[in-house]
Amino acid sequence: MTMAALPVSLRTATDGDVRALEGVMLATETPAPGEPATPPGAQEPYLAHLVARGHVVLAELGGAVVGFGATVDTGRAIHLADLFVLPEHHGRGIGGRLLAAVFGDARRRTTFASDDPRALPLYVRAGMRALWPCLYVAGDPGRVATASAEYAVEEVDLSEMARLERGWSGVEREPDLPYWASIPEATAFAIGRAGVRVATGLWRRRIRGIGHWLDHLQVAPAADPLPALLAAFRYGARFGNRGGACVPGPSPVVRPLLEAGFRVVDRDTFMASDPGVVDPEREIVNTGIL
Repeated sequence: MTMAALPVSLRTATDGDVRALEGVMLATETPAPGEPATPPGAQEPYLAHLVARGHVVLAELGGAVVGFGATVDTGRAIHLADLFVLPEHHGRGIGGRLLAAVFGDARRRTTFASDDPRALPLYVRAGMRALWPCLYVAGDPGRVATASAEYAVEEVDLSEMARLERGWSGVEREPDLPYWASIPEATAFAIGRAGVRVATGLWRRRIRGIGHWLDHLQVAPAADPLPALLAAFRYGARFGNRGGACVPGPSPVVRPLLEAGFRVVDRDTFMASDPGVVDPEREIVNTGIL
């Protein structure tokens, strides 16, 4: 029997599958122009976190892993973190089966669709709408316009970041703290104005490429988002002159970043069953764990 005729089976991933999951991920990645490929092993901590924290289902063909899907319950929706199928096995319905397996009967769903033309229709059929572009931007944080002197940034520990966000949004970040703590040079911070904290976020070293990445940011509900966003990007200058982030298209910080010389190097589309799950003007999210 040929490989093409063999049946594809699905099963829940375990810790022992992490290396195989990364193999599928790396085999399907297409780095942006000028970006290096992800080094082997770099994504293993993230994938191990998904296996421990979320629901990861892999597809096997003849004993080999040919695809996987992963979701995380973020407390506000079931988020599809990743869905990959090896290119040589496209067109067999494996992606649709994985999607059904990891979403189950969840009604509130979110994900980020790549520019692959097959992705967005698949997610629309799964009950999500295309809401806004998410722009991967890169540039020198030191060139970002200085926020008002009223806004001060200080380093905080991860548990304090989680406490603040719990109070602002009700989202529980504690389950993700071990993963963030494992990332090299991960630095949580809070932004204050007149002695009141108005935003919190996390800079980290990039997994692929040179420089640092604003992995996460949350602005308090009553705060003006733009000064806080500017302060967060400007804070990235302490880590060097190469910084980036995945910024929602509607964010008020997009124009100041472009005026500061940041370039859009890639883009996704945020999709959700409920448009209110993420506030694109007040959040910068990690596309894997939201």
